[in-house]
Amino acid sequence: MTPTQQAGRVTVAGLGPGADALVTPEVTAALAEATDIVGYIPYVARIAPRPGLTLHPSDNRVELDRAQTALDMAAQGRHVVIVSSGDPGVFAMASALFEALETRPDRADTDIRILPGITAMLAAAARAGAPLGHDFCAINLSDNLKPFAEVERRLRHAAQGGFAMAFYNPRSKSRPHQFTRVLEILREECEPARLITFARAVSTPEEQLSTVTLAEATPEMADMRTVVIVGNEATRRVGRWVYTPRSVPAPTDAE
Repeated sequence: MTPTQQAGRVTVAGLGPGADALVTPEVTAALAEATDIVGYIPYVARIAPRPGLTLHPSDNRVELDRAQTALDMAAQGRHVVIVSSGDPGVFAMASALFEALETRPDRADTDIRILPGITAMLAAAARAGAPLGHDFCAINLSDNLKPFAEVERRLRHAAQGGFAMAFYNPRSKSRPHQFTRVLEILREECEPARLITFARAVSTPEEQLSTVTLAEATPEMADMRTVVIVGNEATRRVGRWVYTPRSVPAPTDAE
């Protein structure tokens, strides 16, 4: 870096699940300081244009290219913000940036900041009540970056382990059959009365929330804008709310 060149920066920021009110002040400040916004087309579209800011929207399957571009612009003294929905560390761009950094020793000293956001799983759980009130796991059902056989293996083990589960990317137009298989595995491992919440577009005007039993669930209840939360065996209703108790009874001698 020459004496007159300003140090650049790459910030990876979570924009939350959709509502502007759920974007953290820390992220808002980073966006105000940015010279460049990099991200998937619909996420970049959430950023208002202004003088001195360049928007760089790109397709959903070019995460590594996006990260490389951000690193290169930071080396030129730019303040780059890579935007993700929800939290950037949950199935999003933070890990993609570090994967790109591994291949770029010339960018090892880049100033990098990861700013958390409210992920869709937590926003959906809050709308429903507290279905993730005890041990839980999150599983991305997309097979874009891993074999679907691995999705099935992790799903089955999580169900057998008694975890509540949150599913991201449950059902797309190109793979509608896979969520059918997910429900089949759940029915093999869980009781029919297990509660499932389908939370679509939470915090946006299109928000839809529905809780049904596993026996009542159908594949058509989910799409790519839906987070699916499966309770554990203790998850239950209280009024219109769904919650999972924080305590687990100790096993009896007979067990």
